[in-house]
Amino acid sequence: MGLDMYAYTAAKAQAEYETGQRELAYWRKHPNLHGWMERLAESKNVKYTTFNCVELELTWEDLDHLEQAVTSGQLPATSGFFFGNDADEHYRDQDLEFIKAARAELFMGLKVFYNSSW
Repeated sequence: MGLDMYAYTAAKAQAEYETGQRELAYWRKHPNLHGWMERLAESKNVKYTTFNCVELELTWEDLDHLEQAVTSGQLPATSGFFFGNDADEHYRDQDLEFIKAARAELFMGLKVFYNSSW
């Protein structure tokens, strides 16, 4: 068991039905990124009991803020039973590649989502 995190894309009409999805990124135990996403969900008033298996749509603005957090080392310290240790440096390049790929998908008119399971 552990924190598994995913980013994927889907056509706007398909997103609700989980068809036509394509994985953009996968992280295993990157707790601070998960904490950043949870704070984003809270700021968007996404309703959940526990931030687990919650689909979160990411926008251009969200990706801009995420890039700033990653490049400046400002992902929030986050812990949890299954989350593992701080992995910001380990995943830094992958995070930036994900942001680049996600922007390309948004440019093509697709939606980008984050989700996790632990």
